[in-house]
Amino acid sequence: PEQTETDHQDDEEALLLRLDAALEDSVRVHQCSDVPYGMFLSGGIDSSVLLALMARLGERPIKAYTVGFPGSKVADERAHARHLASLVGAEHVEIDFEEDDFWALLPVVAARVDDPVADYAILPTWKLAREAGRDLKVILSGEGGDELFAGYGRYRSVMRPFWRGGRILRRHGILDGFGVLRNPPNGWRDGIAAAGIAAKTPHRSALQIAQATDIADWLPNDLLIKLDRCLMAHSVEGRTPFLDPRLAAEVFNLPDNMKVRRGMGKWLLRRWLDKYLPQAEPFSPKRGFTVPVSEWIEAQGKRLGPMVAAAPGVAEICNEDAVRALFMQRKKRSGFACWTLLFYALWHRANILQLEPEGDVFDTLSAF
Repeated sequence: PEQTETDHQDDEEALLLRLDAALEDSVRVHQCSDVPYGMFLSGGIDSSVLLALMARLGERPIKAYTVGFPGSKVADERAHARHLASLVGAEHVEIDFEEDDFWALLPVVAARVDDPVADYAILPTWKLAREAGRDLKVILSGEGGDELFAGYGRYRSVMRPFWRGGRILRRHGILDGFGVLRNPPNGWRDGIAAAGIAAKTPHRSALQIAQATDIADWLPNDLLIKLDRCLMAHSVEGRTPFLDPRLAAEVFNLPDNMKVRRGMGKWLLRRWLDKYLPQAEPFSPKRGFTVPVSEWIEAQGKRLGPMVAAAPGVAEICNEDAVRALFMQRKKRSGFACWTLLFYALWHRANILQLEPEGDVFDTLSAF
């Protein structure tokens, strides 16, 4: 017999109860510590869920860290995070990340990561970790929530009828279409291709294939590297409750319509948050965590372009004129491509040529 609307609601309520138990168990285990601990609070869904659970368990007063970008065009979520922290009685630490921080920290951070992680959130994460390391030894963070609960916009594309044949959404590289690459390095795309093949396990839905690809590639090779390197550089241990094996298995195997519904990802997690911390406004449009990197790079594009184009590593694989032209563009996608080349130039200098930073970005790139 066909299920009625009441049956669907009953199913959802049962899944909410199971999710609640799995979330609580994971956070309880991950915040077990003999040393001071806290959390990173962006004000988004994942970190708000952790905040609510840590408050519920109430083992210690919560110390929550939030970063903001004063003077930039991106949305500053500190007021929202501050409000949520006050609701549960958490101590809220707010950290400014400004353009001067970007130029000063980038060479230092590039020298401290052994893989070229082209994720601009690594810089504010570094500053958050530095501040947290003054008082804490353990930080809980929300990595894994987007991959497991299908939070990225590309997952919603998977659910549309015209999505074709399990095609991996992240196939195309950041630098494609700009005429920049002259000699792509061997294995440039091998990691994503291998992850896509591994994801195509029988009996998985198209959504699960897309999720599994990100879990095999993006999550360990970007998000977790970023978190680990930033925290360990400041003697802080990072813990990720969403990646607890029991919780991860429970969530990954949820029906697709419990992840993506009504044009929104993280459906069941939003329902959970609406029940236990409705002030987080889980059904409002996703704000996302944005760093104004493109804005800052564009303002210095004329100066940066020739430096990056001539930098060893970049010069070996890229067309110099195309790189210069790229840094003069004013498009969102070209801004991220510029960031990727800039980070790679500094990473190559520190990790391949074994040269120490010489000050800020401009001093370091001028010192070749």
